[in-house]
Amino acid sequence: MPNKKHRPPEPRPAALSVAVDVVLLTPRDGSLAALLVRRGEEPFAGCLALPGVLVGGDEPLEEAAARALRSKAGLSDVYLEQLYTFGAPGRDPRSRTVSVAYMALVAFDRIAAAGATGALAALTVPWPGETGGPVEAGAPLAFDHADILGLAVKRIRGKLEYAPIGYALLPPEFTLGDLQRLHETVLGRKINKDSFRRRMLASGELEATGGQRTGVDYRPATLYRRRKE
Repeated sequence: MPNKKHRPPEPRPAALSVAVDVVLLTPRDGSLAALLVRRGEEPFAGCLALPGVLVGGDEPLEEAAARALRSKAGLSDVYLEQLYTFGAPGRDPRSRTVSVAYMALVAFDRIAAAGATGALAALTVPWPGETGGPVEAGAPLAFDHADILGLAVKRIRGKLEYAPIGYALLPPEFTLGDLQRLHETVLGRKINKDSFRRRMLASGELEATGGQRTGVDYRPATLYRRRKE
């Protein structure tokens, strides 16, 4: 009989837990901020972490992400998209855990009104453009959440120029100045005012509401909203 090549035994399947972690981003005071919760137990007791939950056995991933937002932030009906799957061995010292990360975009006023259990932390992004990498949140972060936050920032910076996702971070009515400040906050750089306004007005994405910003000392600015598709 021909000799068969020796095959090493296949590794035994690991006991696996699946979680979802949600990066909830919002603009606040000129910075991009994320909703974080402080862990009260090990591992990483006292560290900040993304709101997350373990996925139920028959629960769709997106429903688990929505559940995390409801339970940790008091929010529903928000912009939500799947970001990436993080599954490096050892990312959770308790057991083998794979986390499917989601990105949620919410206007600041909605978070303030919802009474979230966590706190908003301003993010420090140490890299320009879409370089990528971990970001800082002013305190130690649990697990690999600095990397997850960094990927969310890279994703929103990349999509902002070609997808109308930024409107989820604004109130229903806004000025062109509000829209420009949002883009500058997300991108981490200044934008030429005139060219930005020309581009946005020519995009077909905006329609004037007929109203103006009130309660200001300067010339009232025109209010816009996103045009319905």
